[in-house]
Amino acid sequence: MEISLNYFNIVEKKLSFEKKHQGMVHHLSNNHSLLTNWISELRNITVHNDRMRFRRNLERIGEVIAYEMSKEMPHKVVPITTPLGIHQSKLLAEQPVLATILRAGLPLHQGMLNYFDKADNAFISAYRKHHDDGSFEISVEYLSCPDLNDRILIVCDPMLATGASLVQTIQAITKTQKPKEIHIAVAIASVEGIKTVQAALGGDIPIWCGDIDETLNDHSYIIPGLGDAGDLAFGTKMQS
Repeated sequence: MEISLNYFNIVEKKLSFEKKHQGMVHHLSNNHSLLTNWISELRNITVHNDRMRFRRNLERIGEVIAYEMSKEMPHKVVPITTPLGIHQSKLLAEQPVLATILRAGLPLHQGMLNYFDKADNAFISAYRKHHDDGSFEISVEYLSCPDLNDRILIVCDPMLATGASLVQTIQAITKTQKPKEIHIAVAIASVEGIKTVQAALGGDIPIWCGDIDETLNDHSYIIPGLGDAGDLAFGTKMQS
């Protein structure tokens, strides 16, 4: 009974949080869909030994987020010639710039690129630099991106835990350039991470989440989360 009450308390807190931030936080698991099935496999330890399946599920989640995001992007009406006449078709007014954080973000980024297939791309190296006392800091060491001025920028990363990586990444990208819109796309976010991003970058940046979890553990991993997305997609790494 205690577990059940705790579960409902967490759900109630999440719903209250989402209602407060409605419009800027898009929680795509609120309604059951194939996406919720793929996220359940990302979380499932019995599926974690299948790296290809893990990467493909992240890719499919990226495709769903891109599709949902496209509904709110500006479009234009263009006459298209068919073999039998002219059709007034709705097309995206512009392609976004897709940015991802290496290395964990690559499968999610690929999924979004499958749908925004004419998009320009940006790549950022941001990682947790660990210290002997167990603490860590975010190190941003590499940035490659096109001109972002007056363009739509989408930053994708599978996990929004503390929010520090995303905040420093976006601050590095926008230090000398000014996108007209910024969107964040993640597979799983924590409530704390969303609050951190909104406090640091402003509450007007839409955050598109496959799912939202309530808490972080002492090592700043999302609970229940799924573990280390980079390791599960590409294999374990040496800590630096």
